[in-house]
Amino acid sequence: MATEAQPPSTAEPAPEDRAALRDGLGVGVAVGLSGFAFGVTAAGAGLSAAQACAMSLLIFTGASQFALAGAVAAGGGPFAAAAGAFFLGVRNAFYGLRLAPMLRLPRALRPLAAQWVIDETAVVTIAQSTRRGQRIGFVVTGLTLYVCWNVTTLVGVLGAEAIGDTAAWGLDAAGPAVFLALVGPMLTGTVERATALVAVALVLGTLPALPAGTPVLVAALAAPLVLALYGRRTRGRAQGDSPDRTDGADAHEAEGAA
Repeated sequence: MATEAQPPSTAEPAPEDRAALRDGLGVGVAVGLSGFAFGVTAAGAGLSAAQACAMSLLIFTGASQFALAGAVAAGGGPFAAAAGAFFLGVRNAFYGLRLAPMLRLPRALRPLAAQWVIDETAVVTIAQSTRRGQRIGFVVTGLTLYVCWNVTTLVGVLGAEAIGDTAAWGLDAAGPAVFLALVGPMLTGTVERATALVAVALVLGTLPALPAGTPVLVAALAAPLVLALYGRRTRGRAQGDSPDRTDGADAHEAEGAA
């Protein structure tokens, strides 16, 4: 007896959904484990367990947290440390402008989703090809990373005493290494690479003279400086290639010759 063909199961997730889930889990777990390094670094900087965990719960952006803890450890004032952390976190607002039309979340969920708008969720979300995949990537990355980051922060703070000198383990370099790993693939154009190089030069040049936490603010000048030079160069090329300008120059030369 012939068997009736069975329709394809609708419970099977689409390939795009599986890809978003895989990317979100991979990035969330891998980066979330570096919360341990932040916990150890925060304890080494003199922050209490409550202060370190509150930073991970409320700020939840690794670059800003490492910058603040590093500035405090270097003897920087609270204003300079907070200003540097705040400035680094401003970039997340621009991620939000990019992600909002992609996710199209209900208005009531947007304040909660804003807490997860960081480098990792932006990268995973933008990489997906469908809106459903983008939402899955954003939620899975944000949830996984938030849980792992906060748990490992607590473990790092509590285990800092057993580890001893964090500098000997090189854990203080974990945060910058993660940040560089995220930023590196984005430096695809001349403007991006030039901005990064100028920012590094500004930090290294001002580091010996300015208080801790302040050089990162000076490095922010790299973006407008490079963009201003790039815009000036682009306008110069456009004017040089303009037919009106060429005709006017030719007419002026003809009048001079007459």
